[in-house]
Amino acid sequence: MFGGFRTATEINSDTAMTNIEDYKFPKGLHVLQRWQAGDETAKAELATFFDAAIAGEYDENFKELTPSNEVHSTASVHMLGLAILHDLYGIESQQYYHDDPYRYVRANLAVSRLLGISKFYMTWALYAWTCEPLGQTMMYPDKFPPGADPDAILITKDNWQDLGTPDFTTGVPAAIDGILRVTQELTGVAPLLQISAPYSLAADIYGQEPLLADVVNDPDRVNAILDHLGDVVLAPWMDHFFNQFPDGWVELSDASGSPFFIGPDNCKTMSIRSIRHMLQGKEYADRVFDNNYRGDFVAEVKKKARSSRRRGAVSGETSSPNREKLLELTEAKVSVNPVFIMRLDSDKVDVSFYEDQAVQRNMPLTVGIGSPEIDRNSIENLDAKKQEITEQARDNVAAIKRVCETVDLPEDNHVGQSWPSHIYFEDINSQSQFELVEIILQEVQNCSPIERTA
Repeated sequence: MFGGFRTATEINSDTAMTNIEDYKFPKGLHVLQRWQAGDETAKAELATFFDAAIAGEYDENFKELTPSNEVHSTASVHMLGLAILHDLYGIESQQYYHDDPYRYVRANLAVSRLLGISKFYMTWALYAWTCEPLGQTMMYPDKFPPGADPDAILITKDNWQDLGTPDFTTGVPAAIDGILRVTQELTGVAPLLQISAPYSLAADIYGQEPLLADVVNDPDRVNAILDHLGDVVLAPWMDHFFNQFPDGWVELSDASGSPFFIGPDNCKTMSIRSIRHMLQGKEYADRVFDNNYRGDFVAEVKKKARSSRRRGAVSGETSSPNREKLLELTEAKVSVNPVFIMRLDSDKVDVSFYEDQAVQRNMPLTVGIGSPEIDRNSIENLDAKKQEITEQARDNVAAIKRVCETVDLPEDNHVGQSWPSHIYFEDINSQSQFELVEIILQEVQNCSPIERTA
């Protein structure tokens, strides 16, 4: 038993397999589909699988990296891991994220293997976990990730200057350090710290609406708050992290500070500016990136006259001021993500624009698959969605392959790095439509090997 929870013996299965090799794509994904549909046999099979995973029986397999000459996939899977462990063992959110780093890491790695994801990417509820050490009141549901309590805001316009540097040796920071150490131990990849960028942190502890009101009416206060959070919270946290893991990376996330929510100009002068401010003089600045600014289409890019490769997408091939605005926004984003070019699903600009930018800037390309795209509860016509997803995945994989064959990549094609690359599922959870996940991963599998021109 694991921490007093039920094991596969108690669930009683005569048909379970325990060899992780038996679950290679798409077999593991099919077991997840059956489990999602309420199949008790699949549940028992998963229990045996996770009994073995949590006991460390698959640790050697977790050290195997995806081949460097292939387009690969990455995914954030912590929400699916929580749903599975809650269903199998009764493990609740607080226990899942805090109690046992080995259980957490092994469960997440095992979920990735079941799905057929080829490159590991260790994640957690980063927005909530950046707030919690500051004293923000939290909510921990039983089988869902934690979140900041929106009715218990931590700071106001009158006291934000009083917020100080938290203790990074206890609580959430210590839990994250444990997860990172275990991930490095089991996979060999450098640790990746994921925390909020200043604007998103401010939105969570100051309130989305008050912050947006200040964006309009008192931008100087907004920038002062953002700089304070960077100086007394986030920069010291990164200092703490790099002192322990000098070969690590930091991924900042800033969805609230995206062009979609506050506009391209405010994104550049507030969100992105605050990141650049807190990284001034830091020796590790080139190992810190923010990859999730979403909503490039709000840079007023118009649709092409001719049809684009992705039906309904906005093209980056327009001219005059619209393209210039998109290029300005891209330049600003690259200033806080010098590691790779990211195209998120919510950007809506055609993938060809990002492909061209990656080649021109000699940077890798990552293409995100948003959770709404694969959410089974929002699909009206599954057959039509399958066709749409197939076309999108084919275009995305082709673009990534062309970039890999053109830009100056390291020999390992970054498969040993811990950040998201190539086809990137922004979130796979218990409500994801696994048939659509399989279609996308099948396109990745079908892609011919990368043949570099240089």
